[in-house]
Parts: sequence; C-alpha cells; structure tokens
Amino acid sequence: MSDLFEDDLRRIQVLIPLPLAGPYDYLADAGSDLVLGSIVEVPLGNRRTTGVVWNVEVPEAPESGQVDRSRLKPVIRRLPVPALPEPVIRLVDWVASYTLSAQGAVLRMAISVPDAFEPAKPVIAYTALPGGADAVEALGLRITPARRRVLDLLEDGPPRTAREIADETGTGTSVVKGLADGGGLVSVALPADAPFPEPDPDRLRETPLSEEQAEAAGILTEAVRAESFSTMLLDGETGAGKTEVYFEAVAEALRHGKQVLVLLPEIALSAEWLNRFEARFGVRPAEWHSDLKPRRRRHTWRAVAEGKAKVLVGARSALFLPFPDLGLIVVDEEHESAYKQEEGVVYHGRDMAVVRANLTPCPVVLVSATPALESMRNAEQGRYRHLRLTARHGAATLPSVELVDLRRHQPERGRWLARPLLDAMTGALEAGEQSLVFLNRRGYAPLTLCRACGHRLECPSCSAWLVEHRLLGKLQCHHCGYSARLPKACPACGEEDSFIASGPGVERMAEEVAALFPEARFQIVSSDTLNGPAAAAEFVRSVRDGEVDIILGTQIVAKGYHFPKLTVVGVVDADLGLAGGDLRAAERTYQLLHQVAGRAGRAEHPGRVLLQTHQPENPVLRALADWDRDGFLAEEAAARERQGMPPFGRLAGLIVSAADPNLADMVASRIGRAAPDFDGVAVLGPAPAPLALLRGRHRRRLLVKTRRDINIQAVLRDWLGRIDIPSSVRLTVDIDPYSFL
Repeated sequence: MSDLFEDDLRRIQVLIPLPLAGPYDYLADAGSDLVLGSIVEVPLGNRRTTGVVWNVEVPEAPESGQVDRSRLKPVIRRLPVPALPEPVIRLVDWVASYTLSAQGAVLRMAISVPDAFEPAKPVIAYTALPGGADAVEALGLRITPARRRVLDLLEDGPPRTAREIADETGTGTSVVKGLADGGGLVSVALPADAPFPEPDPDRLRETPLSEEQAEAAGILTEAVRAESFSTMLLDGETGAGKTEVYFEAVAEALRHGKQVLVLLPEIALSAEWLNRFEARFGVRPAEWHSDLKPRRRRHTWRAVAEGKAKVLVGARSALFLPFPDLGLIVVDEEHESAYKQEEGVVYHGRDMAVVRANLTPCPVVLVSATPALESMRNAEQGRYRHLRLTARHGAATLPSVELVDLRRHQPERGRWLARPLLDAMTGALEAGEQSLVFLNRRGYAPLTLCRACGHRLECPSCSAWLVEHRLLGKLQCHHCGYSARLPKACPACGEEDSFIASGPGVERMAEEVAALFPEARFQIVSSDTLNGPAAAAEFVRSVRDGEVDIILGTQIVAKGYHFPKLTVVGVVDADLGLAGGDLRAAERTYQLLHQVAGRAGRAEHPGRVLLQTHQPENPVLRALADWDRDGFLAEEAAARERQGMPPFGRLAGLIVSAADPNLADMVASRIGRAAPDFDGVAVLGPAPAPLALLRGRHRRRLLVKTRRDINIQAVLRDWLGRIDIPSSVRLTVDIDPYSFL
C-alpha cells in the first residue's frame, strides 16, 4: 500500500441496518466531511447498501484481530441528508444492549425510509403562455377541443401538474404533454412537498384550565423550560382534561423552538386527538404510523430530520425518528400493551421513550387514567414526579357503576344482554342519548363447531380457533391472518350444513341489538371496521352528529373518545380476561374496563355503567364498582411483591421456534439443561407455549425470573452465548414480557 494511500484514508466504522453483530470497518478520505451519524452508501459483498457512520476515530490495532487496511473497501459517498443525531445513535446502542438485539436490527427502525436520503425531485407543473390560445396558434399548433379545455383551465389558474390538468379537463396526460412539448405551455418546477404548517402555541384556548389543571400545566412547562431530563406521570380520571394539560407543555416547547413527539398506542385513536390538537394550535401535526403513503412517509421522515416538523404524533416506532432538537416527549395512555413490540426487536415503547428523553436530554410525560403498576411504583419511589388530576373537567361527574349478576339476571335463551342493561339502553334511547355495548371479541363468533361430531374449526398454521367474520363472509385466524370460507361439510365427519357459531362477537351482538331495538341506529366498531385514521374520523363525526344511537365496540373504543351524549355503557362479558395465568391479567382487565367505563357521562348528562358478570365478588370488579383504583393497585402490588414478580423482580421470556417440533424440543431442552444455577435466578420450563403453533412454527417457552438487583441481560448473555443454535431454529428473547402466549 502506498504512502499516499496511508496518508489520505482513515479507518471508520459503519453500522449497516441488518441483523449483524456490529459495525464494519471501511476507509474514508481523511479530509471528508463524514461525522458520527452520517448516512453513507457503502459496498457490502457484491452490492451496495446504506449504512450509518458509527465511529470516525478507529485506531489501528492489528493485534486485536482487526481487519487489515489492505482488505478494507472505501465508502462510496455520503448521502445528502442530515446525520442521525447523537441521541438516536446512543438510543440504538442502548436498545440493542437492553433487548439483546443486533445493533443493525435496531438501526433499521431508525433509517426505515431510504427514499428520504435523497432530496425530493421537483414536481413539474404547467401554466399558460402569455397570450393564451392565440400565442399557441402562432406557434403553428392546432387547437383541438381537448387542448382548448386545457388552455381555458390554465388561463387564469395556478400551475398544475399534468395529472391534475387531465383530471379537471377530462383529457389524457398525453394531451397536456403534447402541448408542452410543442411549446404551447410553460413548465414550472414546484417544490415536491408542501412544508408542514407551524402550530401556534399562543392560540387562544376554547375553555380555561381549572385550578388543578393549571397547577399541573405549570409544573410541565417549567420542566420544558429547564431543557433537562425528567419524567412526570400525569395521572387523572377519564375526562379530567389531561390532554389540555400536556398541550400547555407542547406550547412551551414550541415557544422555545423545540420539536415535540407525542406517542399514541393505536392509530385509530389519532382522529379524536388530531381534532383536539387542531382546535388548540390551529393546524394538524405531522403523523407517523403504518397507514402513511410512501411519499408522505418520505416527506415526514426528512422534515423531522431537518427540524421542519415541529410536532409529530405517532405510534411507538416514531421514537426512532431523527429529531435533531427534541424538547418534549409525551406518552399518552402509557399503560397500553400496544406499546410493546412483540416481533423483531422486542421492546416497550413507553420504557424506551424514557430512555430517549434521558439521552436527549428533555422531559417525558407519561399520561394515563390507569397507570401501569411499574409507573406507579416509580412514582412512589421518587423516580417519576406524580401529578394527579382528581376531578372531571367542567360539569361532568364520574358515572355510576353497577355489577349485573348474570346468575340472577340471566339473558333470554340465545341472547347475551341482561334485562338491567336492556332497560338502561331503552331509557337512553327515549332520552335521545347514546349507548355503548362493549365486548372485546371481534367478528361474529369466537368458535365454530360441528353440531354432529363436535369438531372445531382451527387454523392450519396456529393452535388457535378460527373466528367467524360474517360481515366479511369468512373464517379468520387473528394470529397469522389465515382466512377461509365456511366449509359446506364438516372435514371430520362429512355432515353437511352442520356448523354452528358458539359464543358472541360484536357482529353477533349487532344482530341482537337490531332485533331488540329495530328503530335504533347502530354502528359496529372494531379493528375490522375502523382500520385507519380516516375511518376513525368518520366514526367520530357520525357519533358527534347524532347519527348513531348504539355503538357496538371492542377495545378500540375504550379510550380516547369524548362523546357528550353517550350516557350508558354496558359490558357484555366483564369476566373476559380474568381467567388464565397471565401475570398482568387482573391489571389489564381493570385498566380496560375502567377506560371503557370512562366513556359514559363525560358532559352534563350523568353516566351509568353496567358490567355483566358471573363473579361480582371478584376484587377487580368490586374495585371498578367503587371507583377504587388505588385500592386495586395496592392489592395487586402486594400480590406481586409476595411472588417477586415485576415491578419487584425481573422477568425474561425465551421462545424457541422451529418448523420441526422435534427440533424445537431438542433446542429448548438444550437451553434448559444449560440454565444458570445460582441464588436469585429461577428458570421455568421449557414447556410448549400457550400458543404452541404460530404461523407454522412450533413454539417452546422458558421463563427466567430474577431478583430486582440482578442484571438479567448479563445472565442471559453468558448463558445463551454458550449454546449452539441451528440456523433453522429461531430464539426470541423478550425482556420484561407483557404477552405470555
């Protein structure tokens, strides 16, 4: 290698967004403008790929096994996009270490939009020549009727694209381009994307804050002004005005020129939230979720990276967006299990939001009417500042909650609504008010079986029953997405037309409501019908405008919605979710039912909640009836502490999966036999996972339980690092598991 080569090139490290062990060494010009976080194009094998500069000062250390310089390839080029901010790089490293994931797999979430790495090409639009049709004819171009319509449209209007002109004039784009090629139109280069509008932090609020709200808002805005890390738990009853409180912190961050990230657990929740944001700040924020079109996704990613998107509301993946000047993070409905990503890199969005704020540094606000036990524990120990809103905003009061004992009030045969709930719904209809019937089961029926032989229709790829979706005319697996038509004959016994639906889903409840209240207007609301922000917005409008009398919904309607005329909430099966060995079953059931109960009586009309149950003595339901959230949390915490379960201990789940069940058993047994054996660490399993077959792969589960003071990641690294796992077997590590399927 020549002296010139040695002098002009330096060794750097580039992390590539693939599940690789770490960054690779490359060479770069010594005088290049590459910095930590620069997004670059590099060779990888016989192809080109994108990566991020992870280290710009790599010492030569051949004795450490470092690849010799002569074998290194040079960086091809730096891409024309801002470098990833240092907090994002540190977040990638932190998440990879905490979750035992490959750094490159985590990086892939941060640079998920490669189209954004190049500036957007200008959009070509067209306008008329001075002189209009006469000038065109002077060029010797023939004026056809189609061309005449194009010229008339552009005579006084703004420049338009060929597609816009064609759509508005009923012509083809070839007519437009033919005119332009002949010189009959003037081409204009327009910016590819309109800039995101700036929210107005000083826009007048529609309603003043209460004294309690103002005090909490003052604490939040002071934290924003401090521009340092802090975590605050904003805890208030449903309808207490928590959103308006943290909007004040958003406004303060905007006044200081900072960016704001607001996380929501469900895309469908964003419609109501976006309306409230626009009412407060005059514009809509940027959005980030799976429903975005590719062009919008590219524009949003780049606008965030350039600091031009000031407020963004998004799903958990928005945590990895390259905010260069983040001043506030808000995690709304922080207790929601939807913040946990269960596939790929397994992480909890709420917890990583706290890490992201710490690395920035900036304040983070966790918001909920039913905070997670972990968050409450952190507040009690002083790690989080606890802000409590105790009253509903304005004239609204908490609804009454009644337990309807189904042992005494049995519904009619073949039906599921008990008489007390029917009477309450009848009263709401007569008063011109609205009701919500809540059942957390999608589709028509959770189980379809043969009345002749008892055969149950199951998914061929999962150990799960197929759910009938009668509106869609199919059976569907809610785990892998498999769907099929209802067979004419039973595959087990051959009997024709023998299948019957067992148990109710929301579609079946709709049949019952239609039969009992034929004059009522109802709407089914589930993830099957509310499959994006646009559908959610239309649902909100129809309820607000009084076009719906009865809502039949799953958990998607349990939070985030404010319907002033909704006064009756009926829960068909309040016991659903209480059974089973899930660590968080009681907590999740309480949170869900508390949230759905909170939909009633949010304005001047008092609300009434009826929970249909076979076990009214259950502590969870008793706590709901008494609105005794703190009492429930205290009992739940005491039970967890006795068992050494989170937040008083640590858990990790290990899932071994393979297409061959014998191979899955063999590897799981190998892992189990090598398990560590020392004080404070217990390993349960291996055993078949509750969902033992998923997407055609057989699953075996181990659960690792440790004391709080033990570094569970270090235990797992040492243990699993000694085990040879075949490439056809997948091992998933879930630190702090939320799902036990």
